Amino acid sequence: MRIGVCLESDPHETRVALIPESVKRLSGKGHSVVVQAGAGARALHADDAYRQAGAEIVDGPDALVRGSDLLCCVGVPGDAVIGGLGPGKLLLGLLAPSSNTELLSKIAGSGASAIAFETVPRITRAQKVDALSAMSTVAGYRAVILAAEASPKMFPMLMTAAGTVTAAKALIIGAGVAGLQAIATARRLGAVVEAYDIRPAAKEQVLSLGAKFVELPGAGGGDAETAGGYAREQSAEEQAKQRQLMADHVAASDIVITTALVPGKPAPKLIDRATVERMRPGSVIVDLAAEAGGNCELTQPGESAEHQGVTILGPANLPAQCAVHASQMFSRVCEAFVPELAPESALAIDLNNDIVGPALVAHAGEVRYAPAREALGLGPLPAPEPEPEAEAGSAPSTPGEATA
Repeated sequence: MRIGVCLESDPHETRVALIPESVKRLSGKGHSVVVQAGAGARALHADDAYRQAGAEIVDGPDALVRGSDLLCCVGVPGDAVIGGLGPGKLLLGLLAPSSNTELLSKIAGSGASAIAFETVPRITRAQKVDALSAMSTVAGYRAVILAAEASPKMFPMLMTAAGTVTAAKALIIGAGVAGLQAIATARRLGAVVEAYDIRPAAKEQVLSLGAKFVELPGAGGGDAETAGGYAREQSAEEQAKQRQLMADHVAASDIVITTALVPGKPAPKLIDRATVERMRPGSVIVDLAAEAGGNCELTQPGESAEHQGVTILGPANLPAQCAVHASQMFSRVCEAFVPELAPESALAIDLNNDIVGPALVAHAGEVRYAPAREALGLGPLPAPEPEPEAEAGSAPSTPGEATA
């Protein structure tokens, strides 16, 4: 299979989809890799490093698309890449399918296929290709570093000749992957950490990291978790109750990091203006849900705001602030996807593959992502045609397999 590595179109994106180490391993397995010139520069991987790993360097997106079957990107690629797609091409990356319905329509109209990491199923076998979890790990770590930089306090308790310095108090809201990494990082820095999640199952994980689990009776329940392991969307009444019960914990904290997200939905509002006004001057909120509207009422996406002495950070694309390790993790995820897409070296999309099938957002001229189909006014996906019965003595067919 011919694998292409895109130069990211977003000038603020520092990550690269494949690093030279992955390229070398893929080349050793018989795949050819084409890298757009400069693709790895912002992640500190020079073109020469890719050449030494066995890749071909090409100038411009046109040459890249022409020479590739599978195109790997971190974020949504530029118009030149999208415009060059056609039958036999597969795009793999973080495509934000919930907000890019027209993009999916263009890809489907070209006859190409696309897999969005956001739609990879939450099953054990798919953990190796879970880019969201990998990037959430980076975001959780980086959020604590930003909070420490913005806070006028040191995190650890210190016994000094000048007296005792009390430890900072940190509250982590949401104990998913980002939240758990934030807990671990804040604990390493010496903060006293407590955490809250509406999913009761998260309590054990929080306690295992040495943090205190905040109990808010009536704010969540046994049905707070979806079958896929995510928190379900709460009603307005549930969110109001949660804000009320959490307000005292927020007001008593020096650092608050919020990570609450519901896939494809606006971020729940968990901290209102009145609660921010109860916080001590110098307190810091880092809102990891900023790009989805924010968990705090006063969050300004992509900006740093201040309200009555409280700093509210709404960072965008935190993983890009750790380009080297974020690229390393993303690259391993892309590399792990290749055997699912090319089990016999050539690109072959198997709709019955329990990772590939659910993750496909466009294929065979159809937008396959259900929310996007609804937004585009399309009906449910057509039912697959039944496989013809094999004649006596003929070889059995492989259902659901199509060559892209």
